[in-house]
Amino acid sequence: MKVWGRTRRKKKDRWGNRLAIIGISVVVVSLGVVVNLKSASMKKKDLEYQAREETLMKQVEQEESRAAELEEYRVYVQTKQYIEEVAKQKLGLVMPDEILLKPVPKN
Repeated sequence: MKVWGRTRRKKKDRWGNRLAIIGISVVVVSLGVVVNLKSASMKKKDLEYQAREETLMKQVEQEESRAAELEEYRVYVQTKQYIEEVAKQKLGLVMPDEILLKPVPKN
């Protein structure tokens, strides 16, 4: 009778081992699926961030060129030529040695 009890115990141990292996396999497969899904979402976010980075770099270049233009304009505004130009156009002033010719209106 002891022999019969041992074989029954061995069968229970085999089923227990098989269930443990199946359980571990299920856990590993589910972890693999989760990692794969997260990897796909991370790749999508990476592409979005790359596109955003490109647009921001373009904006930086545009702002740098605008800053250079503004610096050139600031230097131009401080010149004598600009002051004379504004005095002539907006204030209607003329230099002492200039002669103003006005057209005669036709009746």
